[in-house]
Amino acid sequence: MAGLILYSFRRCPFAMRARLAIVYAEIQLELREVVLKDKPEQLLQISPKATVPVLQLANGQVLEQSLDIMRWALGQRDTDMWLQNEYQQLALIEQCDLNFKPWLDKYKYADRHLEQSMDYYRQHCCEYLAILERQLEHQPCLFGTKISLADAAIFPFIRQFAHVDRNWFYDSEFTLLQTWLRAQLDSELFKGIMQKYPAWQLGQQPQMFIE
Repeated sequence: MAGLILYSFRRCPFAMRARLAIVYAEIQLELREVVLKDKPEQLLQISPKATVPVLQLANGQVLEQSLDIMRWALGQRDTDMWLQNEYQQLALIEQCDLNFKPWLDKYKYADRHLEQSMDYYRQHCCEYLAILERQLEHQPCLFGTKISLADAAIFPFIRQFAHVDRNWFYDSEFTLLQTWLRAQLDSELFKGIMQKYPAWQLGQQPQMFIE
Protein backbone atom coordinates (compact mmCIF):
# COMPACT_ATOMS: atom_id res chain seq x y z
CA MET A 1 0.00 0.00 0.00
CA ALA A 2 1.46 3.31 -1.11
CA GLY A 3 2.33 5.87 1.51
CA LEU A 4 2.55 3.56 4.51
CA ILE A 5 5.57 4.05 6.78
CA LEU A 6 6.44 1.87 9.78
CA TYR A 7 8.97 3.10 12.31
CA SER A 8 10.39 0.01 13.99
CA PHE A 9 13.28 -1.42 15.97
CA ARG A 10 14.22 -5.00 15.20
CA ARG A 11 14.55 -6.33 18.76
CA CYS A 12 11.65 -4.46 20.38
CA PRO A 13 8.89 -6.97 21.26
CA PHE A 14 6.16 -4.39 20.65
CA ALA A 15 7.59 -3.73 17.19
CA MET A 16 7.91 -7.47 16.58
CA ARG A 17 4.21 -8.03 17.21
CA ALA A 18 3.33 -5.24 14.80
CA ARG A 19 5.61 -6.63 12.09
CA LEU A 20 4.17 -10.13 12.56
CA ALA A 21 0.68 -8.86 11.79
CA ILE A 22 1.89 -6.79 8.85
CA VAL A 23 3.71 -9.71 7.24
CA TYR A 24 0.80 -12.07 7.91
CA ALA A 25 -1.57 -9.58 6.25
CA GLU A 26 0.86 -9.21 3.33
CA ILE A 27 0.96 -5.43 3.58
CA GLN A 28 3.77 -3.73 1.71
CA LEU A 29 5.13 -0.60 3.34
CA GLU A 30 8.26 1.41 3.92
CA LEU A 31 10.18 0.31 7.01
CA ARG A 32 12.30 2.83 8.86
CA GLU A 33 14.62 1.14 11.34
CA VAL A 34 15.12 3.42 14.33
CA VAL A 35 18.19 3.78 16.50
CA LEU A 36 16.61 4.29 19.91
CA LYS A 37 19.43 6.52 21.14
CA ASP A 38 19.18 8.75 18.08
CA LYS A 39 15.54 8.90 17.02
CA PRO A 40 14.85 10.72 13.77
CA GLU A 41 13.09 14.05 13.88
CA GLN A 42 10.49 12.74 11.43
CA LEU A 43 9.36 10.20 14.05
CA LEU A 44 9.26 12.77 16.85
CA GLN A 45 7.14 15.10 14.73
CA ILE A 46 4.37 12.57 14.19
CA SER A 47 4.66 10.78 17.54
CA PRO A 48 5.97 12.79 20.51
CA LYS A 49 5.93 9.66 22.70
CA ALA A 50 8.90 8.56 20.57
CA THR A 51 8.59 4.83 21.11
CA VAL A 52 8.27 2.21 18.40
CA PRO A 53 6.33 0.90 16.62
CA VAL A 54 4.62 3.81 14.92
CA LEU A 55 2.66 3.40 11.71
CA GLN A 56 1.91 6.41 9.51
CA LEU A 57 -1.01 5.75 7.17
CA ALA A 58 -1.36 7.18 3.69
CA ASN A 59 -4.06 9.59 4.89
CA GLY A 60 -1.74 11.02 7.52
CA GLN A 61 -3.30 9.17 10.46
CA VAL A 62 -0.75 7.84 12.94
CA LEU A 63 -1.10 4.61 14.93
CA GLU A 64 1.17 4.67 17.97
CA GLN A 65 0.18 1.47 19.80
CA SER A 66 1.32 -1.96 18.69
CA LEU A 67 -2.09 -3.56 19.17
CA ASP A 68 -3.75 -0.82 17.14
CA ILE A 69 -1.29 -1.51 14.33
CA MET A 70 -1.98 -5.25 14.55
CA ARG A 71 -5.73 -4.83 14.46
CA TRP A 72 -5.47 -2.34 11.59
CA ALA A 73 -3.37 -4.83 9.60
CA LEU A 74 -5.81 -7.66 10.28
CA GLY A 75 -8.62 -5.40 9.16
CA GLN A 76 -6.98 -5.34 5.74
CA ARG A 77 -6.49 -9.11 5.46
CA ASP A 78 -7.13 -11.94 7.92
CA THR A 79 -7.28 -15.20 5.95
CA ASP A 80 -6.68 -17.47 8.98
CA MET A 81 -9.12 -15.60 11.23
CA TRP A 82 -6.61 -14.28 13.74
CA LEU A 83 -9.35 -12.08 15.19
CA GLN A 84 -11.72 -14.91 16.07
CA ASN A 85 -12.60 -14.76 19.79
CA GLU A 86 -11.12 -11.28 19.74
CA TYR A 87 -12.30 -10.16 23.18
CA GLN A 88 -10.96 -13.27 24.92
CA GLN A 89 -7.68 -12.83 23.08
CA LEU A 90 -7.43 -9.17 24.03
CA ALA A 91 -8.01 -10.05 27.69
CA LEU A 92 -5.05 -12.45 27.63
CA ILE A 93 -2.90 -9.87 25.84
CA GLU A 94 -3.87 -7.23 28.40
CA GLN A 95 -2.61 -9.50 31.19
CA CYS A 96 0.67 -9.76 29.33
CA ASP A 97 1.07 -6.05 28.82
CA LEU A 98 -0.15 -4.80 32.20
CA ASN A 99 0.88 -7.59 34.57
CA PHE A 100 3.59 -9.76 33.01
CA LYS A 101 5.64 -7.11 31.20
CA PRO A 102 6.48 -5.01 34.31
CA TRP A 103 7.73 -8.11 36.14
CA LEU A 104 9.62 -9.22 33.02
CA ASP A 105 11.46 -5.89 32.92
CA LYS A 106 12.55 -6.31 36.52
CA TYR A 107 13.56 -9.92 35.89
CA LYS A 108 15.64 -8.93 32.84
CA TYR A 109 17.33 -6.09 34.71
CA ALA A 110 17.41 -7.50 38.22
CA ASP A 111 20.77 -5.83 38.76
CA ARG A 112 18.97 -2.48 38.48
CA HIS A 113 16.13 -3.48 40.81
CA LEU A 114 18.03 -4.59 43.88
CA GLU A 115 15.06 -4.22 46.22
CA GLN A 116 14.22 -7.87 45.41
CA SER A 117 16.05 -10.89 44.02
CA MET A 118 15.99 -12.16 40.46
CA ASP A 119 14.18 -15.28 41.68
CA TYR A 120 11.49 -13.10 43.22
CA TYR A 121 10.83 -11.34 39.93
CA ARG A 122 10.87 -14.63 38.04
CA GLN A 123 8.27 -16.12 40.36
CA HIS A 124 5.93 -13.25 39.59
CA CYS A 125 6.52 -13.78 35.88
CA CYS A 126 5.66 -17.44 36.33
CA GLU A 127 2.15 -16.57 37.43
CA TYR A 128 1.42 -15.52 33.87
CA LEU A 129 3.37 -18.41 32.37
CA ALA A 130 1.12 -20.77 34.32
CA ILE A 131 -1.94 -19.16 32.74
CA LEU A 132 -0.48 -19.71 29.27
CA GLU A 133 0.48 -23.30 30.13
CA ARG A 134 -3.14 -24.05 31.08
CA GLN A 135 -4.33 -22.36 27.89
CA LEU A 136 -2.18 -24.79 25.88
CA GLU A 137 -3.35 -27.98 27.60
CA HIS A 138 -5.76 -28.99 24.83
CA GLN A 139 -4.43 -27.14 21.79
CA PRO A 140 -1.07 -26.26 20.25
CA CYS A 141 -1.78 -22.52 20.11
CA LEU A 142 -3.38 -20.20 22.60
CA PHE A 143 -6.81 -20.17 20.96
CA GLY A 144 -6.86 -23.19 18.68
CA THR A 145 -4.79 -25.22 16.26
CA LYS A 146 -3.33 -22.21 14.45
CA ILE A 147 -1.71 -19.05 15.72
CA SER A 148 -3.90 -16.01 16.15
CA LEU A 149 -3.69 -12.44 17.43
CA ALA A 150 -2.81 -13.54 20.97
CA ASP A 151 0.03 -15.84 19.92
CA ALA A 152 1.63 -13.13 17.79
CA ALA A 153 1.15 -10.43 20.44
CA ILE A 154 2.40 -12.45 23.40
CA PHE A 155 5.14 -14.54 21.81
CA PRO A 156 7.82 -11.78 21.62
CA PHE A 157 7.62 -11.28 25.38
CA ILE A 158 7.85 -14.99 26.19
CA ARG A 159 10.83 -15.14 23.87
CA GLN A 160 12.37 -12.32 25.87
CA PHE A 161 11.66 -14.07 29.16
CA ALA A 162 13.18 -17.35 27.95
CA HIS A 163 16.37 -15.61 26.81
CA VAL A 164 17.09 -14.21 30.27
CA ASP A 165 17.97 -17.71 31.52
CA ARG A 166 17.48 -20.27 28.79
CA ASN A 167 18.59 -23.21 30.93
CA TRP A 168 16.07 -22.37 33.63
CA PHE A 169 13.21 -21.90 31.17
CA TYR A 170 13.80 -25.12 29.23
CA ASP A 171 14.27 -27.09 32.46
CA SER A 172 11.07 -25.66 33.95
CA GLU A 173 7.65 -27.27 34.29
CA PHE A 174 6.27 -25.17 31.43
CA THR A 175 6.71 -27.90 28.84
CA LEU A 176 3.74 -26.95 26.69
CA LEU A 177 4.88 -23.35 26.61
CA GLN A 178 8.37 -24.49 25.61
CA THR A 179 6.94 -26.41 22.65
CA TRP A 180 4.77 -23.44 21.69
CA LEU A 181 7.73 -21.06 21.88
CA ARG A 182 9.91 -23.31 19.72
CA ALA A 183 7.14 -23.47 17.12
CA GLN A 184 6.92 -19.67 16.98
CA LEU A 185 10.71 -19.30 16.75
CA ASP A 186 10.88 -21.85 13.93
CA SER A 187 8.01 -20.35 11.96
CA GLU A 188 8.57 -18.73 8.59
CA LEU A 189 6.49 -15.81 9.82
CA PHE A 190 8.94 -15.02 12.61
CA LYS A 191 11.97 -15.54 10.41
CA GLY A 192 10.42 -13.18 7.89
CA ILE A 193 10.27 -10.26 10.33
CA MET A 194 13.79 -10.58 11.73
CA GLN A 195 15.81 -9.56 8.71
CA LYS A 196 18.30 -6.86 9.62
CA TYR A 197 17.91 -3.39 8.16
CA PRO A 198 20.30 -0.45 8.40
CA ALA A 199 19.21 2.52 10.48
CA TRP A 200 17.01 4.85 8.46
CA GLN A 201 18.42 8.21 7.41
CA LEU A 202 16.65 11.12 5.76
CA GLY A 203 17.10 11.12 1.99
CA GLN A 204 17.84 7.44 1.57
CA GLN A 205 16.01 5.21 -0.88
CA PRO A 206 12.85 3.80 0.78
CA GLN A 207 13.38 0.33 2.27
CA MET A 208 10.33 -1.77 1.53
CA PHE A 209 9.43 -4.27 4.25
CA ILE A 210 7.57 -6.69 1.97
CA GLU A 211 8.83 -6.76 -1.60
